Amino acid sequence: MPLTPYSGPIIDSHLHLFDPRRPQGIPWPEPGNALYAAHLPADYWALAGEHNVIGAIAVEASPWRDDNRWLLETLRSDPRMLGFVGNLDPLHGDFAADLEALAKEPLFLGLRYGNLWDRDLLEDQTRPGFIDGLRRLAKCGRGLDSANPNPRLIKGLLHLSDALPELRIIVDHLPNASVPAGEESAYHADLMRLAERPNVFAKLAEIPQVGPQGLILDPAFYNDRLAVLWEAFGEDRCFYGSDWPNSDHLASFATTLDLVKACMAGKPEDVQGKFFLHNAVRIYSPTPPHGGQSCRPEPFA
Repeated sequence: MPLTPYSGPIIDSHLHLFDPRRPQGIPWPEPGNALYAAHLPADYWALAGEHNVIGAIAVEASPWRDDNRWLLETLRSDPRMLGFVGNLDPLHGDFAADLEALAKEPLFLGLRYGNLWDRDLLEDQTRPGFIDGLRRLAKCGRGLDSANPNPRLIKGLLHLSDALPELRIIVDHLPNASVPAGEESAYHADLMRLAERPNVFAKLAEIPQVGPQGLILDPAFYNDRLAVLWEAFGEDRCFYGSDWPNSDHLASFATTLDLVKACMAGKPEDVQGKFFLHNAVRIYSPTPPHGGQSCRPEPFA
């Protein structure tokens, strides 16, 4: 049977927006980085629009609290921008108030927390108030994206899922997990346990990799790693993200998208449609607050 790459509409569930021209600057990328330039919705659509990308979700690339509002306002003017995953620290004193304010915004889809910005999910969730903060996030009907997968992060997500099975967890960049030699077996076992939880999802951004000759374009190179994730999470819990503009250090938007399509081309058309379009909508759709309650902090007794 000939392979048929996907040609339908796409939702890109993972891109970053920033503008170093702002008076306050940006915390990342830093001057000297090739990405240190404005990357705004118009820049993204100039690349993605011709590839049948019909919607996109931004993921905050800054630890600054105020940048949640900057990103929100940046998205408002473009209806193709479907929402954003923000950054709030459950250990911050203003977390509850900030979350309550953002939860009123339909474009706010959740938070990101992991091995990023000097954070450690496994350790931080043992600190007073952290689990309560993420319980409030789940109560608001929003989910948690993780960052920079490695064995310690996967273990942290396992513990978090045990503590908050109601929390929707999205594991970002899984195909590109950093697993030190000697830790492969334990990492794989924890990942398989995590995949057993129906409220945990795999965002397959950062699929493309570079070899000695540059970007590896042979889909067969990626088969084994993707097959493990696909078998573990299934066709209803895996979905697509480009990681633009980080992906620019590998190749053009078109080249990396074509490679991902080639990796998925052996799957039935309806399954490819789930991966590139439908799953992102379902997974990121805010749900009503649990029990009809608001996200407002509970008053002290």
